[in-house]
Parts: sequence; structure tokens; C-alpha cells
Amino acid sequence: MDNERLTRPKAGPGEHVERHFMNSQTVRDVVIGMADGLTVPFALAAGLTAAVASTRLVVTAGLAEIVAGAIAMGLGGYLAAKSDHEHFQSEERREYAEVERLPEQEKRELREFFAEYGLVRPEVDAVVAAISADKKRWVDFMMRFELGLERPDPRRAPVSAATIATAYFVGGLIPLTPYMVEDDVHQALLHSAAVTGLALVVFGGVKGRLTGVAPLTSGAQTFLVGALAAGAAYYIASFVG
Repeated sequence: MDNERLTRPKAGPGEHVERHFMNSQTVRDVVIGMADGLTVPFALAAGLTAAVASTRLVVTAGLAEIVAGAIAMGLGGYLAAKSDHEHFQSEERREYAEVERLPEQEKRELREFFAEYGLVRPEVDAVVAAISADKKRWVDFMMRFELGLERPDPRRAPVSAATIATAYFVGGLIPLTPYMVEDDVHQALLHSAAVTGLALVVFGGVKGRLTGVAPLTSGAQTFLVGALAAGAAYYIASFVG
């Protein structure tokens, strides 16, 4: 399910075509990495600009932060995905044990679940009998509908780590680029604010488009977060300096 972004089934004239976003985990990882990559290095650069007069120092500190941040964010994504997989396996083992030791109680939970959807007793009994006839199918159903857990992809952890780290690194280079090509630190800050602000708006808009949120609203929200972070860093550095 994570390989296609949108399902686009073929349909004849007049037929309804459903289009659903199917790549939410990858988008989540890109959002996590890119959002932090744009805001944290920019906030650091803005704060340093208020305290130092060397673009070289800002670039050096910024690159060090980007590398360290990408590694930390990537490892965090890896551990989070790995924890999701381990949690699912633990709950699955517990559910298998409950199905084996307390089958009648588990069947009662199934009956209660289907009764909530308006099925009458004969229909409920038939569905429960069909599901409980296969232990794997039974456990899969309970995991999904009782616990609300989907089976994670075991390969997800390294992919998530690489996606978050790459997005963070790429995002972090955007606010630093003006400092790499200019000598005046305050002029570099103005250009950095411009390109970073534009990147935040575009990124937020694309994120909103993919996730079903109004692009303008999403872009404005993303921009606001970055602006608040950078503004706070700049004024704190100015006050301390």
C-alpha cells in the first residue's frame, strides 16, 4: 500500500472513481524531516546573526547542526518505526494467547462489535463463526478493529530513518545557502529569511495538497511556525549579546 501515492482505477463514462492518498507514512517522514530542517537551522542562523559578524562562522555552525540534526532525526525515526513493529508483535502475541485461552470471551467481543453496526443475532452469529473458524484471521481482525493496529512493514525502520534524515539535510541547506554566497551577515539573513519563508510556504502548500488540507492554510501554518522559531532565536541572541 505504501508504493502508490494515489489509486487511480480505470472507469468507464459516468462511473465513480475513488482517489485515496496511500503514501501517508512517507509523507509523514518527509514532513517531520523537512519541517525541522527548514526551521531549526534557520533559527540557529538567525540567532547567530544577532551575535556574530561572520558568515563563515554561521555556515560552519549551521552545517554542523544540519549533520548532527539529520543523524539524530534519522535515528529517532528508526527507533520510532522499530518500536511500532515491536509493539505490534507484542500485542499480536497477547491476542493469540487470549484467543487460545479465552475463546468465548473473544467471541463475545466480536458479537458486541458487530451488534454496534446494527446486525441482528443470526447475522452476528454467522459472521463470528466465520471469523473465529480461522485463528489467524480472527487475530488479524481483533488487532485491526479491537486494538486499531495495522501490521507495520518490517522494512519500514531503515526507510523511515533515511527519509527523515535526507529531508532534514536538504531542508537545512536552504536557509544556509545565502550565508554561503554572501559576506555581509545581515544581508545574508534577509535573503535567508526570504528563501526560507518561500520554501516553508511552498512546502506547507504541497503537504496540505497531499494530505487533504487547504494548501493556503497549510502553507501559512508552516510559515508561521518557522517565523516564530527564527524570531525567538534572533531576539534572544540579541538580548543576550
